[in-house]
Amino acid sequence: MKNSFTMKTTIIKVLALIAITTFTFFSCVEDGDFNTPDVTIQEPDLTDYTETTFRSVVAAYQQAQGDGDDHVTFDQNLYITGYVISSDRAGNFYKELIIQNKEDGSTSAEDPRLGFRVSVDVTSLHNTYDVGRKVYVMLNGLSFGESNGVYVIGKGSDLDEIGRTEFDNFIVRSSEVSEITPKVTTIDELTEADENTLIQLSDVQFRRDQLGLTYSGEPGDDFDGFRTLETCGGSTTIPLQTASGFSDFTYASVNPNRGSIQGIYSRDFGDDFSVLIINTPADISFDDIERCDPIELDCGIAASEGSNILFSDNFETQTTFQPVSGNGWTNYIQEGTQNWQAYTSTGSNPSLGVSARIGSFRSDDASTIAWLITPLINLDNQDGETLTFQTSNSFADGSNLELLFSSDWDGNPDNITSATWGVLPAAYITQDSDAFGSWFESGIVDLSCASGSIYIAFRYTGSGDDNSDGTYELDEINIRSN
Repeated sequence: MKNSFTMKTTIIKVLALIAITTFTFFSCVEDGDFNTPDVTIQEPDLTDYTETTFRSVVAAYQQAQGDGDDHVTFDQNLYITGYVISSDRAGNFYKELIIQNKEDGSTSAEDPRLGFRVSVDVTSLHNTYDVGRKVYVMLNGLSFGESNGVYVIGKGSDLDEIGRTEFDNFIVRSSEVSEITPKVTTIDELTEADENTLIQLSDVQFRRDQLGLTYSGEPGDDFDGFRTLETCGGSTTIPLQTASGFSDFTYASVNPNRGSIQGIYSRDFGDDFSVLIINTPADISFDDIERCDPIELDCGIAASEGSNILFSDNFETQTTFQPVSGNGWTNYIQEGTQNWQAYTSTGSNPSLGVSARIGSFRSDDASTIAWLITPLINLDNQDGETLTFQTSNSFADGSNLELLFSSDWDGNPDNITSATWGVLPAAYITQDSDAFGSWFESGIVDLSCASGSIYIAFRYTGSGDDNSDGTYELDEINIRSN
């Protein structure tokens, strides 16, 4: 009885306390009028600050470079106005804000369309710095320069992260949220001026060898996944970069259709090549199920090759560092100034005696497309036709080498681009991830399932950034039959 009485007394006291508290609370509110917290965003008082432009910030940095410095640190009350175009909601951006100066994608001579990466020690930024949010960046005490190939705002000479305790002193948000209009462009028209800005590519798709892959969840995706986007009706490509293991869509399969995609144009972590980075898969509008893949001639890999030689070249008779010529070759420059040249080297990336080489590194060409085409090969006069060759690369980076064929080209160089070219997918061509300086065999590419006559072409396409494109080497080409 004693324990029961004590328990009942305790319950009565608790209930009385709740009743008194409830009465006291409601007695302070007249007519049920509850005051809600004031969440209105107050525009900053900029009376003591002077607005400057993105262009002026870049100009100050360039002047500092001229004085031998690798950054500029601001010591005056200046600010810039930008609009957030990145979001860390899906985990594909981390401790950074990407801002650009034009919410409508317009440009002007005084302040051209530019974008900056703001390095911060803050996460979950999407909660308060959503896409389209207007922000003021107070520059006094901040530094500006380049890191990983793009413009960055940070702290000190190393452009370190702005600390979380001081973040609000430098990055001030406005109540204004605008709809950001991406710049609609093509891969080959992208330039450094587009970096850190929102762009849209129309009529593109993931290259056929990327289908079935996840965005960044494959065994080789250590830090980022790179999935190749290609232009329909063209030959230009760009990697889509996705944070491996951190983005919400790491293990989602790439979209197999074609359409448009919008994202932020940037550089990879090592500043080796240009990339596109999306906020979420919702930025991919691939609604057209009719892909634009080229036709394929895929007879697979043969078990062996015959002894009858239909065509062969090891380039040993070529004049080194001169365009490849003779032996029925067509050496054609579609865009740019670079053609296939005979090459020899015994250095860290040795040739196989004399090899054929192509590359656009530091060519000053906005675009590079170069063809090396065999003479016409008749596939009806014998059986068991096969193709073999070897390739090597020197930091191929964003450039690409393809093996193509045509049965309707008339042999006139002027008509190369108007002819129908398909792909020979069974052949292995060295990849940028392959060991530097090593040579890789194509495999014995079976041609015996085809008929008629065909030309076989090696087509090189630069990334559009000649500062990052490497070179490919080609040798030991043999077309045989039984």
